[in-house]
Amino acid sequence: MSTTTATPASLHLSNLAPTFSQSEIRAMNVACTTVGGINLAQGVCDTDPPTPVVQAAMDAILTGQNIYTRLDGITALREGIAQKLASFNKLHVDPHSQVLVTSGATGAFYCTLQALLNPGDELLIFEPFYGYHLLTIRAQGLKANTVPLHAPEYSLDMDRLRAALTPRTRALVLNTPANPSGKVFSLAELEQIAAFAIEHDLFVITDEMYEYFLYDGAQHLSIAALPGMMERTITISGFSKTFSVTGWRLGYLAADPRWIPAIGNFHDLTYICAPAPLQHGAAAGLLQLPPSFYTDLAAEYQAKRDKVCAALTKAGLTPSVPDGAYYILADATSVPGANAKQKARTLLAQIGIATVAGSAFFSTDEQGRNAGDNLLRICYAKKDEELTEACQRLESYRG
Repeated sequence: MSTTTATPASLHLSNLAPTFSQSEIRAMNVACTTVGGINLAQGVCDTDPPTPVVQAAMDAILTGQNIYTRLDGITALREGIAQKLASFNKLHVDPHSQVLVTSGATGAFYCTLQALLNPGDELLIFEPFYGYHLLTIRAQGLKANTVPLHAPEYSLDMDRLRAALTPRTRALVLNTPANPSGKVFSLAELEQIAAFAIEHDLFVITDEMYEYFLYDGAQHLSIAALPGMMERTITISGFSKTFSVTGWRLGYLAADPRWIPAIGNFHDLTYICAPAPLQHGAAAGLLQLPPSFYTDLAAEYQAKRDKVCAALTKAGLTPSVPDGAYYILADATSVPGANAKQKARTLLAQIGIATVAGSAFFSTDEQGRNAGDNLLRICYAKKDEELTEACQRLESYRG
């Protein structure tokens, strides 16, 4: 039996692979573990999940709910999602034709791009952006054109939005409340975006994962609820943050019936289905938890936000106070380092606090300039004991 040895030219990475590397968030997780630091880098949300959610998932495992579900998810969860969308988001959808349970919101986003766009198509994405959105777009041969928001409030600039539009633009990505800025888009801003999308016949793909994390009277509004938007909007959310189950990988989307079958087929091809017993846990959460759970959640996280913002201010790391989500962008000008990556590692070495370089959420121009190079992102989705220790370390920092 003869054997052949492949030449180096025959075995090589894809054209896309060399352009991707470990995200800065993941890199800081590894660095934090190495030094035994406090991880305020990744949005792991390590607070305890609600008892009904955990108990229903355990019961489902013990009673044999461990096989594939139908590709769009179990009926109880789809119906629970539809009820929640009607009451909270003012979206009225058919749970049997307009809801898809997915393997995380990332799975929903990935399969939406596969189903609706073609390689070479372009999308508009607001900056600062969530890195996984940008990288997922690029991984599918699509192009993202960034639209900077006005700091520090991160307000919408329609002139910048219009300037980013090209003949190849087919969709716009909207994240509200936003990671990493905590920006909550107002009704006036959403109406302008909706009119723009209708005028230019664009899909709008929304990530509304942090919809219950709202502070100081901020209100979450779903753009799909505006006139003329349901037919062109893919509304994505999930349970990772709200129920503190980031490792469960459970998300969902709602869309016009024309788009669900194609998105569902790509999800089936990639994931088969979302984890079966965990779907029962999420359904129990939607159906059993009272409205006070969600208002208490917002109050709890507003207290965490205020605590961390106070510590950052004492440390000379002026925070941009977020209206939503659970991240803070802080001014790291006083921290030694030539750029945000070095500054993040300086802070980790000096006080054992892991953050994420702000540059991970902004584009770099042709001159190598990045608007995030003096910013650090801090996540405060931590248990109170660990958060208190982190704040004490921050308050002791003297640059």
